[in-house]
Amino acid sequence: MAFDAFALILAMLALGMLFARLRLLPPTSAEALNLVVLYVCLPAAVLIYVPRLRIDPSLLGLVATPWLLVAATVALVVACARWSGFRRDERAALLLCVGLGNTGFIGYPMVHALLGERALPYAVVYDQLGTFVLLSSFGLYVVAKYGGDAPPTAQQIGLRMLKFPPLWALLFGLTLMPAQPPAWVASMLQKLSDALLPLVMLAVGLSIRLRLPRDEVKPLAAGLLLKLVALPALALGLSLAFGMRGQMLQANVLESAMPPMISAAALAIAHHLASRLAAALVGYGILLSLATLPAWMWLLRGLV
Repeated sequence: MAFDAFALILAMLALGMLFARLRLLPPTSAEALNLVVLYVCLPAAVLIYVPRLRIDPSLLGLVATPWLLVAATVALVVACARWSGFRRDERAALLLCVGLGNTGFIGYPMVHALLGERALPYAVVYDQLGTFVLLSSFGLYVVAKYGGDAPPTAQQIGLRMLKFPPLWALLFGLTLMPAQPPAWVASMLQKLSDALLPLVMLAVGLSIRLRLPRDEVKPLAAGLLLKLVALPALALGLSLAFGMRGQMLQANVLESAMPPMISAAALAIAHHLASRLAAALVGYGILLSLATLPAWMWLLRGLV
């Protein structure tokens, strides 16, 4: 593990929580930081690492894993909801927050910290061709079904995807971007990419919510158990079935073990789908993942 990177994650997360508690920054600071990451730092990281990817049939496993895990999430959440009597809005929040992990904003810096920069391209493929597309399709479908909106059309889903800058960076990186760009370009992209980790964790610290909804303890516990334990275990089996080895296998499992996606929780909250539960899943998920991710890393190193 790159201890200095992991220490920086903890420090920036704590600093963001402190700033939020003391109200030292404007209320929209987390949103502004996320936009900087989304439009600047993340595309820079994509352009650096994606051209270095070696095209391999097993990369298809990286793309397929999040889709298969969403299918497993639907089955597991429906079963838990029937057995425990979860409300309809609680079921929707679980579908969103368990099925969609924070494989970008938290996934990239955590994979970088735990595996090193050579594993980052695998995280990019998992996130951009897996989780992001699922957010724009499965996520919109869930809020449409449970929130009372009309189901999203294929055109609406496509337009949402086209407005996402890292997707354009991914396409450019896979086709036109050289693996060894001019030195000044590489230096500029590297500096912008290096800002991703501190800015993301500061934004997460500013927006994290830990208020426990007492009447929703059971779905909260079920969601965290599924997201941080059950799905990564399934991802490990899928990785072996797809023939993955080394850092590709480790990155695939770690990305599957990421806490719930903040954007997925935001979708649930915006559509009044168990808002307290969605916020708690994100808050507690991020904090617990600081222990579960290194635990998965320890297990993976033993297996690999």
